[in-house]
Amino acid sequence: MKGFVRGIAVLLTLFALSAHAQDKTKLLTERDKASYMVGMDIAESNAPIGPDVDIAAFERAMRNAMAGKPPLIDDATARKTSEVLMARIGARNQPGAKLPEISKVDVGLLAGVEWGRRLAPIQDQVDMPVVMQAIRTAFSGGKPLLSAEEATIVRQEFDTKLNALAVSRAQQGADGNLKKGEEFLAKNKLQKGVFTTRSGLQYMILRQGAGMRPKPGERVTVLYRGTLLDGTEFDSTQDNQPRTFALSQVIAGWSEGLSMMPVGGKYRFWIPGDLAYGSSGMPDGHIGPNATLVFDVELLGVE
Repeated sequence: MKGFVRGIAVLLTLFALSAHAQDKTKLLTERDKASYMVGMDIAESNAPIGPDVDIAAFERAMRNAMAGKPPLIDDATARKTSEVLMARIGARNQPGAKLPEISKVDVGLLAGVEWGRRLAPIQDQVDMPVVMQAIRTAFSGGKPLLSAEEATIVRQEFDTKLNALAVSRAQQGADGNLKKGEEFLAKNKLQKGVFTTRSGLQYMILRQGAGMRPKPGERVTVLYRGTLLDGTEFDSTQDNQPRTFALSQVIAGWSEGLSMMPVGGKYRFWIPGDLAYGSSGMPDGHIGPNATLVFDVELLGVE
């Protein structure tokens, strides 16, 4: 049995050596250079914890996080590991101080989660084996394949590329949302009970009110629920807690729609992107550029 276990250990060692034997000796492509630069940056950011990291666990946790899977380390262990890790870093700066014991595997899993999440948005732009090669080289004190000066140039070029990709993807998203909204509104206006204003705002009266209508500059108190065309809720008055604000503080579609509503009424609005958040969308990403929005609004009062 012991011989079998030793045999497995030998095979695993040979496998690891074989994997590292495939490490690049030259960075021939821009993708190679960008991937290596990313690895160098990760290693530099993690330099204070480098001696405490199990690289295999780090890579496993990073790939797991990049795939959008739950962390490989539970919250309690992560908190404890973080506390001990900070204590070890502090102790290293104190001559003669005893370092508290820590699990390198847990440190690797903890750090890997964070970096996996950071790399997820750009994972199609890098090669992970090259990223990991740079990290291993840095942690082991080896000679990197990029000098600091070369890495700076690669980083600048890579940032420019990522910015261009972000702009391109945003434009594609804006165009897609605009088309989707136009197609939806063209069909929606044919529904019984749906009215369309000159601006393109569409609305349906769910309950007619009998009170006064708000005027420009006045404040309104409302209950509402806002969704995307696919039904995803992005905002609402939770627990039926009304909100009060001035008509001048809301998007154009709201200002126009609320000005038509009598107090006590409840309307549904379909607001085209140009009357909502336009080509910019919302910075938090919940509302994309040119997105058409749906609101159910109940007008409770005007002041």
